[in-house]
Amino acid sequence: MAVDDPNATTTRLLTLLNVSATKTGKRKRNLEEHKPSEKLNKKRAVQIAAPDETTEEVSEASGESKEKSALPETEQEEGAPGGEEDDAAGGSVDPYEAHFGLQPAGLTERAREAVDTRAWSSQRGKIGKLGSVVEAVPEGAAVTSAVASRHQIQEKLRVPLEARQAKLPREIVELQSDLLNTLSSYRDLYLTRTALETQSSVREALTLHALNHITKKRRRVLKNNERIAHASKAGNSPPEDVQDQGFTRPSVLILAPFRSFALRWVSALTAHTPTPDFQVENHSRFQSEYGLPPGAVDKLEHAEPGAYPRDHVEMFKGNVDDSFRLGVKMTRKSVKLFAEFYGCDLIIASPLGLRMSIEKEKNADFLSSIEVLVVDQMDALTMQNWDHVQFIFSHLNQLPKESHDVDFSRIKPWYLDGHSAYLRQTVLMSAYETPETRALFNHSLKNIAGRIRTEKRWSPVEVPEGIDQQFVLFDSSNPKDEPEKRFQYFTTQLLPAILKSAVQSANTVVFVPSSLDFIRVHNHFRKNVGVSFSVLSEYSSNQDISRARQAFFAGKSAFLLVSERFHFFRRYKIRGIRNLIFYGPPDHPQFYTEYLSYPFLDEGVDGSDVVSRVLYSKYDWLRLERIAGTEGAAALIKRGS
Repeated sequence: MAVDDPNATTTRLLTLLNVSATKTGKRKRNLEEHKPSEKLNKKRAVQIAAPDETTEEVSEASGESKEKSALPETEQEEGAPGGEEDDAAGGSVDPYEAHFGLQPAGLTERAREAVDTRAWSSQRGKIGKLGSVVEAVPEGAAVTSAVASRHQIQEKLRVPLEARQAKLPREIVELQSDLLNTLSSYRDLYLTRTALETQSSVREALTLHALNHITKKRRRVLKNNERIAHASKAGNSPPEDVQDQGFTRPSVLILAPFRSFALRWVSALTAHTPTPDFQVENHSRFQSEYGLPPGAVDKLEHAEPGAYPRDHVEMFKGNVDDSFRLGVKMTRKSVKLFAEFYGCDLIIASPLGLRMSIEKEKNADFLSSIEVLVVDQMDALTMQNWDHVQFIFSHLNQLPKESHDVDFSRIKPWYLDGHSAYLRQTVLMSAYETPETRALFNHSLKNIAGRIRTEKRWSPVEVPEGIDQQFVLFDSSNPKDEPEKRFQYFTTQLLPAILKSAVQSANTVVFVPSSLDFIRVHNHFRKNVGVSFSVLSEYSSNQDISRARQAFFAGKSAFLLVSERFHFFRRYKIRGIRNLIFYGPPDHPQFYTEYLSYPFLDEGVDGSDVVSRVLYSKYDWLRLERIAGTEGAAALIKRGS
């Protein structure tokens, strides 16, 4: 990768500098100027101010005398949301400065090599309400627990939080405090099981951490602006230690699956910036574009209690458009929504929406300086197109293709060295783990500060009594060959045995978790199995769904093929089931419970009338654990050893 190759990084950076210097219309520094400090200050007064077009135009149009008086005015307009208090209380080292300062102590060659080779030193522990965790740091670094970390939230941001916490249960307050303390260590954090009851509280803590990060970054820029202005006014050379920026302004990115979640993130963000101290610009437009149309009734939110599972309601209520991108700019007294990407501090987007923007513009420079990344609802993102998530991660913290009028003398050295990926803090949140999310955590996160992953011991899911549950193990010694081994076992052993039985070869649902496996199984039924069957996939129309359900219930279709994505998005109840074949354990454990309860929607069905078979291998550990429980899954895996 270019970011790991010093020669490639140097070449790209020199190219960027040359392009920037020769760009048409770009002002050049006069090397023969006898008073470079005066001209340097003039250039910086324009470029350092927050990228607000109006402000820059005014600064350029003004004379030198006007420019000196306009700088404080610009700072007052831009400002920092947290106020003017010191970065660190009581003389302690501020976590932001320690991790994102000019020369982070942990950003050593040894630490980078350990991260690149995935050489981590791990230990298990417990962090308050976050529960059991696995903490890891690069090999050779001191193994310290994040328990010792203490957040330093600016007072102006902390006061609204404390006012809201006074009305919350003690457990929620402790959870938020433990989460904020952990985040202040700037380690990566993977929350592997975020409960529905705590999602809003976690979101509130994360937005406070992001806002605090933006505040401290902006304050450092503004203070250095003042130092440069004072040095210029006194006729002195500008300070040399003013490297305080990245290549572009956006420093926080939040990925979410639907517009409804963007609405929740903005609501959590603005909870920390209450009126009259702050004004939210373009709020009406935001509500219009990210909420439901006027007069629309959300059937999920207004449904009778119990009509839909609670997790389904929480996921799909509101606007479920999965293509969006929103820039948010923070100033001293306002939160500006729909800000231009290169002029904003925070981006909230879906992976699809961001990818479409990158492919349209043919660059992802606005992602070059992301310092805090939050990925929300990863379980939902795996049910969309996971390739979009991987695409976004591959474009993070890369050297930009264009300069975007940045002042290179203000860029932090480790940005120029191509090392920003080693400092980015990533927070992953999911209702459960999948191989895809674990792989992302293991291979795409390079934070030299370390990483934390929460652990959860699962209990077996509850199912109706009397059902014959059979867990069928097939042998596979290589994860790459596992899909082929599964298909062979299903088509040569499991399915033929079922077809030989008159009872088991009717009223049978085949539930397939993977979309690729679903296509393969569908094609096999279509070409090689001489039985009637219907199909329910995420691409089925309402008419197709109605016909398939009716045909299966009436016995016209002996088999019903169902993809897990179909059940995730639609959550239909299926009647007429007597036999269940799980081609693999479902990712969502509740889906297993629901399908084993559907036979009892019909009258006169006894538990002994229902047979369930689950095909699994040792590589299904994560999914199997959520169904059979941690201890039960271990016993099932040992069958093959």
